Amino acid sequence: MRLTLSSFLRWVLGAALDLLIPPRCLSCGGVAETEGALCSRCWDAITFLGPPACLRCGLPFEVDAGGAAICGRCLLDPPRYRRARAVFRYDGASKGLILGFKHADRIGRAPHFARWMARAGAELLAEADIIVPVPLHPWRLFLRRYNQSALLAERLAGLSGIPCCPDALSRVRHTPKQGALGRRQRRANLHGAIRLKRADKVRGCHILLIDDVLTSGATVEECVRVLQDGGATAVDVLTLARVVRASG
Repeated sequence: MRLTLSSFLRWVLGAALDLLIPPRCLSCGGVAETEGALCSRCWDAITFLGPPACLRCGLPFEVDAGGAAICGRCLLDPPRYRRARAVFRYDGASKGLILGFKHADRIGRAPHFARWMARAGAELLAEADIIVPVPLHPWRLFLRRYNQSALLAERLAGLSGIPCCPDALSRVRHTPKQGALGRRQRRANLHGAIRLKRADKVRGCHILLIDDVLTSGATVEECVRVLQDGGATAVDVLTLARVVRASG
């Protein structure tokens, strides 16, 4: 392939900018190899998720059980969604990445996070008809000024070519923080808090639901219930991070 003058000049300009303003790590702000990457120290600290894992919820296994293994929790209390996948574990090493994006206006991370999610959720994207973000309550959206899940969903739509419907769901009731509640209490607390606004967009479709962090699963479970009641044929869940607990 011949190198044109314009492409050569762009390469020179890019190299010069990297020398003057080197790419910064998304996590610690130190020097990284490329834009939108992590430095080697932060990369080693973050636990990226992948096989072997539960076929349903994506919980990582310590050993490969072979075949389509399902964790104990999904066997005892199967989730409403078909499958869930996440990029990395939500813990002390990754918490800053999430909180900076979610609460500190670092929305410039969204394109980079979306690329990570596209890789982690490639099997889910391959079967999705439409991408839907988990909604924020209007009051919380007013205070935060953006819905981080919608930003990720829209970027994923741009990468994959799959349409995004950011207003498919709405949060009609503000729920208190659920940190002190058990799993069943969280589900009860969220029941009726989410409504379907665009039934015409989800009916008969395979939905990919997007959120930033999968914690107890109560929020996505309520979203999935609403989508299924609205006629969605299947719902998968893709998040940037997830809390990892013992499967039991």
